[in-house]
Amino acid sequence: MSDPVSHPLDGAIRDSAHHMHIRVYYEDTDFSGIVYHANYLRFMERGRTNYLRLLGAAQSELFAEAESETPGFAFVVRAMQLDFLKPARMDDLLEVITRPIEVRGASITMHQEVRRDADLLIEAKVKVAFVSGGRARPIPLPLRTAMKADVV
Repeated sequence: MSDPVSHPLDGAIRDSAHHMHIRVYYEDTDFSGIVYHANYLRFMERGRTNYLRLLGAAQSELFAEAESETPGFAFVVRAMQLDFLKPARMDDLLEVITRPIEVRGASITMHQEVRRDADLLIEAKVKVAFVSGGRARPIPLPLRTAMKADVV
């Protein structure tokens, strides 16, 4: 049985942040061997998803529970601010770090970093909103509880 805040494929939560490693493959790079900029968005999405999973939020179960409370809901990226500082290359081992910085009724803002050892490559601020019926809605209690939104 694995520790509830870590799993080899999903990373680990420590010091109030989620840490996950990703290897850069050929498919992640452009013709020059540098990670294509849009692939960092995928890496960070995996970080946010695995963070939620390690908090005990198996998304399929939570989504079923939230669907009964708020039909047709979805999490959508509302805003994202990115700073590309240094490139990553094929075969690099990267660490994606995700930390919640603000929780509101219908949104969560997270700070994310992509690092190669001590080098900060990408820094991002991501605001994710909860919507249903095309409008922002309060995050349902099962999801708030799983994300520990009431104590962040």
